Amino acid sequence: MRKNSINQSIALTRAGFTLLELLIVLAIILVIAAMVVPNLIGQQQGAMEKTTLTTIKNIEKNPVGIWAADHDGTYFKGSGNEAWQAMMNPPPYKGRKLRPLIAEPPADAWGQVLQYEWTGDGHSKKQGALSPAVWSIGANGQDEGGSGDDINNWTSMVAGGTK
Repeated sequence: MRKNSINQSIALTRAGFTLLELLIVLAIILVIAAMVVPNLIGQQQGAMEKTTLTTIKNIEKNPVGIWAADHDGTYFKGSGNEAWQAMMNPPPYKGRKLRPLIAEPPADAWGQVLQYEWTGDGHSKKQGALSPAVWSIGANGQDEGGSGDDINNWTSMVAGGTK
């Protein structure tokens, strides 16, 4: 009987973790988090850039390309919001009523409206351009005219997501 009470008292005193054991586990978790979190943040930024580039390429084909097809091969002449408004509410062309090409102005992965420019004989971002300039102002929210952290359709993008 006495032997059982000694075993029970030992078991009751050793039922939890010591403070030192908890601190060691916490330190290990913090070290792992410090190694993983920066990699995840970098991956998210790259994914947002790739998503924005895909959105730009899709906008370049539909609705911008469809606008040109509906208007005898000519792109919408103008820039910015007036282009997106014209594609949301296209005026009749040669007596034909045209359907809206977009429901709202297209946005990048950061939620900012994409930029557009076409003068009729090119755009100011690239000499000899054959299609309108479409670009995102990027993560910083400032328009550098297609440079800086802006993502655009006139510079080549390599697999790593850099210009």
